Amino acid sequence: DGKHPKRIAWIQCVGSRDPHNANPWCSSVCCMYATKQAVIAREHDAEVAPTIFYNEKRTFGKDFDKYADRARDKYNVRYERAMVSAVYEEAGTGDLFMRYVDKDGRLVNENFDMVVLSVGLQPRKDALEFAKIFDISTDQFGFPKTSRLSPVETTRPGIFVAGTYQGPKDIPETVVQGSAAAAAAMEILDKSRGREVAEVSLPPEKETVGDEARVGVLICHCGTNISQTVDVERVAENASKQPSVAHAETVIYACAPDGQARIKELIKEKNLNRVVVASCTPRTHEPLFQDTIREAGLNKYLFELADIREQCSWCHMGQNEVATQKAIDIVNMNIAKAAFLQEVTSESVPVTHAAMIIGGGIAGMTAALSLAEQGFSVHIVEKETHLGGLAAGVLHTLEGDSIRELVRRKNLQIDDHPAITVHVGVEVSKTEGYVGNFKTTLSDNREIDHGVIVIASGGKEYVPTEYGYEESDKVLTQRQLERLLAAKKIRADVRIAMIQCVGSREEPHNYCSRICCQDAIKNAIAIKDKNPDAQVVIFYRDIRTYGLRENYYAKARDLGVRFVRYEIENKPQVTQDGQGFTIKAYDPVLEREIILPADYVVLSTGLRPHPTNDKLGEKYKLTRNEDGFFLEAHVKLRPVDFPSEGLFLAGLAHGPKNIDETISQALAAAGRAGAVLSHDQLAVSGIIAKHDREKCMSCLACFRACPFDSPFIDEDGKISHNEVKCTGCGICAGICPAKAFQVNSFKDEQITAMIDSLTESCVPIQQAAKNSVGKNDDGNCNCS
Repeated sequence: DGKHPKRIAWIQCVGSRDPHNANPWCSSVCCMYATKQAVIAREHDAEVAPTIFYNEKRTFGKDFDKYADRARDKYNVRYERAMVSAVYEEAGTGDLFMRYVDKDGRLVNENFDMVVLSVGLQPRKDALEFAKIFDISTDQFGFPKTSRLSPVETTRPGIFVAGTYQGPKDIPETVVQGSAAAAAAMEILDKSRGREVAEVSLPPEKETVGDEARVGVLICHCGTNISQTVDVERVAENASKQPSVAHAETVIYACAPDGQARIKELIKEKNLNRVVVASCTPRTHEPLFQDTIREAGLNKYLFELADIREQCSWCHMGQNEVATQKAIDIVNMNIAKAAFLQEVTSESVPVTHAAMIIGGGIAGMTAALSLAEQGFSVHIVEKETHLGGLAAGVLHTLEGDSIRELVRRKNLQIDDHPAITVHVGVEVSKTEGYVGNFKTTLSDNREIDHGVIVIASGGKEYVPTEYGYEESDKVLTQRQLERLLAAKKIRADVRIAMIQCVGSREEPHNYCSRICCQDAIKNAIAIKDKNPDAQVVIFYRDIRTYGLRENYYAKARDLGVRFVRYEIENKPQVTQDGQGFTIKAYDPVLEREIILPADYVVLSTGLRPHPTNDKLGEKYKLTRNEDGFFLEAHVKLRPVDFPSEGLFLAGLAHGPKNIDETISQALAAAGRAGAVLSHDQLAVSGIIAKHDREKCMSCLACFRACPFDSPFIDEDGKISHNEVKCTGCGICAGICPAKAFQVNSFKDEQITAMIDSLTESCVPIQQAAKNSVGKNDDGNCNCS
């Protein structure tokens, strides 16, 4: 109705988790999408009152629970556990009112200005026809049939799947599966690697040293992403008036082939020796434009990208004048910097075609076999005396796949593979070198030469202290229960109470381990399948059977497994009564305390980081989150890379995950590592710190501060700099008192030019301040 909404409601599971009227599965992403949107709405307008109506809060990803807690505590996002029965439009006002039963059992009518439906993911409309083209089987829902133990392999060898075509998943898992599918393909194509490569013939680089800067500026419409908010013509006109600009114009899509062709054409026509493109994120598009100007004969580092989409049009949508002025400032700053850009040459280093994998669990073994099949030598370093890791103690997945058989099969494959060397009972003592050329010494003094490192150090299962676990042999973990069931040591008429989230989802371990709900449901189904009269009660906070696992949650309910929800501040109370137990808990559905007898109490305990993570983090300068799991370079764009080049990440070392997610991530790490090892030479980035030994006082400030060990003490006792190790982070340049370090393309004169460009735009404001009654003591404005 055009009014500014203040009270906004999100309704979860619309069209999902309903086997009778909609899709029966959970789409995995909706809870976090709604939370993110509620937070953004509050950031845009503090008067917005967001409410999320949900059934289960499935914030199971890495640090997702913390994000949801922050949304509740900092942004006042209200979470209402309720099923909304109806939404009506109110006569006269046009507002919407909902009818629902709240957690206290009361029927509530509540008004909202706007309602957002959280709809899930489903197979593409032509999924079945698409599968027929490739002769691959699909499941009952239309997703391609894959195994939990081979998550990217279809029923037809040589055809792989990834992303939401394979099943509902979030962006990080989608990106991981993309790399995993690539690794699986590389295993088949290893003998043909490089045969179809065509050498790119590039013109010689034009010499620009000493020439006056002639900057070409292209302002991208990005369709309507930028142009609907930013007046791109005005930005281009303003840019054309800047010093050193030889030409400025707009283009619909600068990244499209015709846009790239236009850039090359302008370089030739206008004799440009610097190029600025104002468009979207440098992370994804800067390399493309750098290659474009290199094809036109310019050094690729004579390019500058001004981000006026993420930093401008998207965050100032609806504020056209503000966004346009900001875009002008951003572009002018980048023009000023571009005038001082210099040609940069980058070196290349040879590559040792071998990998070292730290950790011999499922992730380590999977990565090792993939890299070996890609044609590279592999060294597995495992501190225990055998391979298998935590998975060696698991019998089956929720779907019935044998983990024990998987571990046995991978051990045999590793033993038989001539390219894999296993080092058990040892640890890494030290690693020297850089990407493509590492040398590692093990604790038994053996040395390994390798080009990449995969960290797959695993995790450990939490050993509980709660609920009398250490006092009774009938208080078990889910792993122990699984083994008792396999050994047929549980009697048929057993009464079992399971308690979820033991030691998890509360401080100081406020995260979800993903596997606990599925372990509980797996064992509950196994008990009820053997004896339908057995009593199984699961005390839970949120059941997190995300994705296609939702079927098993429904199956457990159909078999008669009872689910009793509890709140964190009102946990179940367990009392041992002779040979059995009495469990007291408040049932929010019945709105009263219930008392249940049990023969066994089974605790669903989560996963913790492996203690070796601390040592490895210090040894390789790897950051960890507050829970102790390793942090990837970028959660979405580089989910298996570390910021340090040549180091990759997989498995429980990254965070809790299911077996199929572990295998996918291990394959992805192998794919990323294989992409490095497939080169004979590696080009070193040009964006690195340059060290001037004449200025250097060898005060050791850089030596102490650099997280990548690039500065080192040379034979003469003075500081030198290993440019191959350098990542261009700029810490050394910021800390050096003598300015002996300068980062290519981020030198002091370039940054100063950007600042000067911005302050020059403040002159009208300064003049207005001088003429105003409320001017400052010095007559100048306070603008920054």
